[in-house]
Amino acid sequence: MDGHHVNAMTGSQSGGEDTTRLAASATSDFEDLSEGHFYDPDADYEPDPEYAATLAPDAARQRRERIGPTGRPLPYFPIPGPVTDHGPAKVIAMCNQKGGVGKTTSAINLGAALAEYGRRVLLVDFDPQGALSVGLGVNPMELDLTVYNLLMERGMSADEVLLKTAVPNMDLLPSNIDLSAAEVQLVSEVAREQTLQRALRPLLPEYDYVVIDCQPSLGLLTVNALTAAHKVIVPLECEFFALRGVALLTETIEKVQERLNPDLELDGILATMYDSRTVHSREVLARVVEAFDDHVYHTVIGRTVRFPETTVAGEPITSYASNSVGAAAYRQLAREVLARCHAE
Repeated sequence: MDGHHVNAMTGSQSGGEDTTRLAASATSDFEDLSEGHFYDPDADYEPDPEYAATLAPDAARQRRERIGPTGRPLPYFPIPGPVTDHGPAKVIAMCNQKGGVGKTTSAINLGAALAEYGRRVLLVDFDPQGALSVGLGVNPMELDLTVYNLLMERGMSADEVLLKTAVPNMDLLPSNIDLSAAEVQLVSEVAREQTLQRALRPLLPEYDYVVIDCQPSLGLLTVNALTAAHKVIVPLECEFFALRGVALLTETIEKVQERLNPDLELDGILATMYDSRTVHSREVLARVVEAFDDHVYHTVIGRTVRFPETTVAGEPITSYASNSVGAAAYRQLAREVLARCHAE
C-alpha cells in the first residue's frame, strides 16, 4: 500500500445533504484504491479504522464531521460548471525555493485538472531544467524556440513559441537550459522584474488560468514570475527541512507585494508527499496548519508510485492513470482553487 490519501471538496453544505452525498456515488470511479486509501465525501467508501485514527480522534467523529488530515472539517467543493467565455486569465505561480517538493508535478496536474473542467490553461515552464516540458513529453534539447526567446528577443510572438499539448484546452510555453542565461542578461534591462509580465500580457485574454512552474530558487527568474502572478501556490513536502524555507519564501512574496506587484496574494500552501502512516508527516502538516491556518489547502497530495510513472510517460496523471487516487487528488485541488477564486 503506497500511502493514505485524503482529498477535500469545497463549499459548505448542510449536514443532511452531506449524508446524502456520502452515499450518492459508488466506488467504481476510484478503482485504484489498492494504491492507497482515498476518502471522498461523494463516494460510498469508508476508510479503515487505522486510517480514520490519523484523521480524527475516533472513526465516528471522522465520519460525522469529516475531519481531514489538516485537522479541519472537509468542506464540499462542487464540480464547476462549464464556461462559455474565456479570459482574462488568473496567473498562478508554483513557487518554492526548495527543489523536489512537487512544484512541477503540481503545475502539470493542476493545469490538466482545470482543463478537464473546461478551463483554458497555459503552462509556463520557467525553470531552465525544463522539467515541466519533459513531463508533458517534450524534449527540451530539440526546441528551437522557448520562453527564453520570448523574453529576450524583441518582436518575438508568443504564438511562435507556444506548443499544443496532448491535453485538450492546455497549452505550453516550453523551456530549456537557455533560460539560465536570461537571469544574467536581464540584470542590465530596464524594469527587468517585469519582463515575463510583459511577455504574458497579450496571452491573458485567451486563457482562464496561467500556471508558472518556477525554478527552485529566489533569483531574478522567480521574482519575474511573482511579479507576473496574481496568486502563489507553495507546494510543501511534509518533511521538516522543507518547512524551514517557507519563512524565507513568504518574506520574498511580501517584498514583491510591497515593491512590484501589490495584487499578488499567497493563495495557499499545498501539502505534498503526505504519508499519514508516519508521525513525522502528520506533525509537519500540523505545524504548517498552525502557522498558516486557512492558507493551507484542505486538499492533500499523498505519496504514490504513479507520479514518477507519469514523468516517464510524458503526460499528466489525470490521463495516464485517470482513476488513481493521485488523479482524484489533483481534480479536487482544481475544484478547491476554482472555489477560492470564485469566492473573491
